[in-house]
Amino acid sequence: MTDATHAPLRPLADTSPSAVVAGFIAMMTGYTSSLVLMFQAGQAAGLTTAQISSWIWALSIGMAVCSIGLSLRYRTPITVAWSTPGAALLITSLGGVSYGEAIGAYITCAVLVTLCGLTGSFDKLLKRIPASLAAALLAGILFKIGSEIFVAAQHRTALVLGMFFTYLIIKRLSPRYAVLAALVIGTALSGLLGLLDFSAFHLEVAVPVWTMPHFSLAATISIGIPLFVVAMTSQNMPGIAVLRADGYNVPASPLISTTGLASLLLAPFGSHGINLAAISAAICTGPHAHEDRNKRYTAAVWCGVFYGIAGVFGATLAALFAALPKELVLSIAALALFGSIINGLSVAMHEPKEREAALITFMVTASGLTLFSIGSAFWGIVAGLLTLLILNGRTRAQ
Repeated sequence: MTDATHAPLRPLADTSPSAVVAGFIAMMTGYTSSLVLMFQAGQAAGLTTAQISSWIWALSIGMAVCSIGLSLRYRTPITVAWSTPGAALLITSLGGVSYGEAIGAYITCAVLVTLCGLTGSFDKLLKRIPASLAAALLAGILFKIGSEIFVAAQHRTALVLGMFFTYLIIKRLSPRYAVLAALVIGTALSGLLGLLDFSAFHLEVAVPVWTMPHFSLAATISIGIPLFVVAMTSQNMPGIAVLRADGYNVPASPLISTTGLASLLLAPFGSHGINLAAISAAICTGPHAHEDRNKRYTAAVWCGVFYGIAGVFGATLAALFAALPKELVLSIAALALFGSIINGLSVAMHEPKEREAALITFMVTASGLTLFSIGSAFWGIVAGLLTLLILNGRTRAQ
């Protein structure tokens, strides 16, 4: 926890323009990463537009309440998001069961996550993971997103280079506004290049739709259990790693149980589960969010505010993001993550005896490896711990 824990809570006084921008970028990154996957899964399963809209509403409201509430409670930038791997999983599994059975599976997953948090078992596991490996895990997760800016430069060279050099110049003159300047210039360049298209954009308020849950063994095996595994290994573990790497030692159990309970309450409205964020969280915990690390919690609070606004207009969210060139979104997310990647790599390589294990963790995680439908974040930690055990005969730093 931060040193300012006992200071008066003044979110408005503690906030800054850079914190607001970081919160907005974190929200934008979270939505653009998998919003299309959710629409694809919903359409493949034959869900109505109202059901898909309710799905987005439920996730957004849950993320808003948890991000704002937990960040204010712990005075720490705690960002909550839905699971991108979970959304990808639903593309293939959602159509195999009825929607009521899928809701039942969401509830099963939420109960398992909540129990994991309440029993403290997740906290005990995390304490056995050395800080160097947690930092390497963070750097590996963020590396692919960070490098996307250079891939995007192949397709929109003028736009991306304009943003990149704006970032570097402002970084030298006034570091806290570097990402904001890049976003402004990127939007202006997009307009000049004719890349903004708001023709399909219109405001429409989302309406929650209740679906009665049904429980079946098939849905539990095909959706509930895999969602739980993905939530814990690909979301919550990296999410805690992000906080730990930036020096925020918040107890994991209350965060896990809170998101589990929120998922449980919102499941009948379509929420497949909310978890701790990793990539979007790093935007709020990094130095670009606020020069004072004790005030970076305001970035996560603003992210929650933007989640809430987006959720209310969930039916039009896809059209809004579709209006922006994807290269702009990829580039601004990458620039916002540079500081977190640097910090992660620095911490990962600090302890000489753990460097090789940290390197293995970083490489496996960054590779995007998927085995048995479990993502690279989990396998990165496994590979790093095995390397540490073989080389040093121990699995945790002294």
